[in-house]
Amino acid sequence: MTSATTTSQETGVAVECFGVRKSFNGTPVLKSVDLSVDHGQVLCLIGPSGSGKSTFLRCLNHLERIDGGLLRVAGEMVGYREHKGRLHELRHHEIAQRRADIGMVFQSFNLFLHMTVLENIIEAPMSVRKVKRADAEDTARRLLEKVGLAGREGAYPRMLSGGQQQRVAIARALAMRPKIMLFDEPTSALDPELVGEVLSVMKELAAEGMTMVVVTHELGFAREVADTVVFMDDGYIVEQGAPAELFANPQTDRCRDFLGKVL
Repeated sequence: MTSATTTSQETGVAVECFGVRKSFNGTPVLKSVDLSVDHGQVLCLIGPSGSGKSTFLRCLNHLERIDGGLLRVAGEMVGYREHKGRLHELRHHEIAQRRADIGMVFQSFNLFLHMTVLENIIEAPMSVRKVKRADAEDTARRLLEKVGLAGREGAYPRMLSGGQQQRVAIARALAMRPKIMLFDEPTSALDPELVGEVLSVMKELAAEGMTMVVVTHELGFAREVADTVVFMDDGYIVEQGAPAELFANPQTDRCRDFLGKVL
């Protein structure tokens, strides 16, 4: 494994959630979610649309504020500090520093369209990590080779396919040397023939020991790569377990009904 990825070698718990709740305009979306993920594990979140999967993922890096409960990533609360028994939201620059340890890949790529591939990748390491430009560019080139896009440094996002843009997005997240990677349905916006090239990069990261939380409809990927699969519905974790057990012998009627329609 190259230093371009620097996969976390930490042990213990990477994500801890206790009683996490989130509502939008009075409508509960997450209803007392308890969950833990160990360092080096891959956890896949599955379930119907609207079940709270993506909202939960966004709460992990404070893109959404939780309304209740406790959430820690890599041992620290993201977005908050505790003082005299009360939670206080961190300042913007403090949140940015904590987010630096959490890479996130969105379903819609979210690349800067006015920047080249290289510029997209080096922007955050330089501005947040204060990495020197030469070092950031060196890392970016090695990451592009890793995701199969060597030589595309000068291309703009509009010149790339959806699968290529998503692989740039993965390289951009890895450039921050995160302790954990979050993927929010990373293949849902892709044409079917482009899905495999993104999943292959994710499989390689999993094999290297990267801690990953993945919201996905790609149940074949979840079956093959995940250590734990979590089925969510209506804001709750309904069932979780090893993929071989959950897919072959779901314990709840709701999970059984869902898998019967999608497998």
